Amino acid sequence: MRGSITFKIVPSYRTQSSSCERDSPSTSRQSPANGHSSTNNSVSIYVRAQFEYDPAKDDLIPCKEAGIRFRVGDIIQIISKDDHNWWQGKLENSKNGTAGLIPSPELQEWRVACIAMEKTKQEQQASCTWFGKKKKQYKDKYLAKHNAVFDQLDLVTYEEVVKLPAFKRKTLVLLGAHGVGRRHIKNTLITKHPDRFAYPIPHTTRPPKKDEENGKNYYFVSHDQMMQDISNNEYLEYGSHEDAMYGTKLETIRKIHEQGLIAILDVEPQALKVLRTAEFAPFVVFIAAPTITPGINEVWHLTNLIIFWDLHYQDLIKKF
Repeated sequence: MRGSITFKIVPSYRTQSSSCERDSPSTSRQSPANGHSSTNNSVSIYVRAQFEYDPAKDDLIPCKEAGIRFRVGDIIQIISKDDHNWWQGKLENSKNGTAGLIPSPELQEWRVACIAMEKTKQEQQASCTWFGKKKKQYKDKYLAKHNAVFDQLDLVTYEEVVKLPAFKRKTLVLLGAHGVGRRHIKNTLITKHPDRFAYPIPHTTRPPKKDEENGKNYYFVSHDQMMQDISNNEYLEYGSHEDAMYGTKLETIRKIHEQGLIAILDVEPQALKVLRTAEFAPFVVFIAAPTITPGINEVWHLTNLIIFWDLHYQDLIKKF
């Protein structure tokens, strides 16, 4: 038999066994053929759901009454992973504690990918109606992109968790849209509690000003040095502004921890992939944007009109 085989590798908690599973000889291993195994009763595996699920609305489940409904953040104890598509589990701290069926990560990932492909197909068909002669060309392009949809989706279905006693957090992470007040909260905490909180001093490639001291507000480094450190994965975040690069180095966060202080970070959500480790032990706070009142909506509408007419008149002046 000849042909090609495409392997899809998705990072998840199943790629690495926990310490208790590695050390226990009675724990069954995952089969390389299908990636599933039976869960030994002596080892309790708990996961946090990263999506909402209602078996009553699922047409794929073999028995709707046997399914478990859960929401994002619910803790589920995994009872069995024998079936490729349907795991058995029960909600932690639920009143009845009844076990039931939940979709496996592979099934949920396949479901989401199919929905994404169908949405892409509909968008392509809608755009093709405006260009009748190019319809076949757009369709062929879409068919060539089927496999790329899986690569573009960053899916997290379940996250393995363990129950731990209360411990001190090392890092306070503030998330939220721009303008919701993350910087104000950060500055207020540092000003009122300098003995507890600190902000990592960023690095930059711009030349220092006359009154600036290295290590006070910025660490000044050369462009080559910063690019070398970035290639060595020494930066949590970095970017450029006005021909200069700025970034937060992981080592500066570690130095704050060595001083017994809590590091405050206002970063983008992508940085959580690096911070969510035992080394940084983050406490993540999402700051929601306030509800926009009708009055503010009207002000924004008038502002946009003023900008539009200003640009319009500038264009007319240029023509004359």
